[in-house]
Amino acid sequence: MSRYKPPRRRGSTYITPEGEQRLRQELHQLWKVERPQVTSAVHEAAKNGDRSENGDYIYGKRRLREIDSRVRFLNKRLDELKVIDQTPTDTSKIYFGAWVSLEDEEGGEQRWRIVGPDEFDLAQGRLSMDSPMARSLLGKSLDDEIRVQSPAGLKVYYVTDIRYRDD
Repeated sequence: MSRYKPPRRRGSTYITPEGEQRLRQELHQLWKVERPQVTSAVHEAAKNGDRSENGDYIYGKRRLREIDSRVRFLNKRLDELKVIDQTPTDTSKIYFGAWVSLEDEEGGEQRWRIVGPDEFDLAQGRLSMDSPMARSLLGKSLDDEIRVQSPAGLKVYYVTDIRYRDD
């Protein structure tokens, strides 16, 4: 069995200013804070002699590879991202960066912000623009009906509010 994995489709290259700041903070944390600490720990562990059975050395080297891999990814990704910091001219429609309030058929309320794939977090209400839900929302207006196919079946939502500033 082969280990080959076909290349993943790259996500959209849009990001909010807050998302870019979070990625830059993560890069700084990894490169300037965590990596020097792990390097020092690996250096100290290497002084203890036999490295083949030295857990601190083995796990430290593994953590260094993880950090270096993530730093490479963040550097490449930050170079290709486009920061969208302007509100669209037509604020009556849903575009990237919008805060959208939805109501389902049972009267339940949901609030989402449409963001780039590098910053989505469903627990905080940030929905990736590449997700089926966000794709069905983009371009819609107030009181429009949205139909989304989910694993639980077809869901119907109604747009109740569109904002471009979080109040």
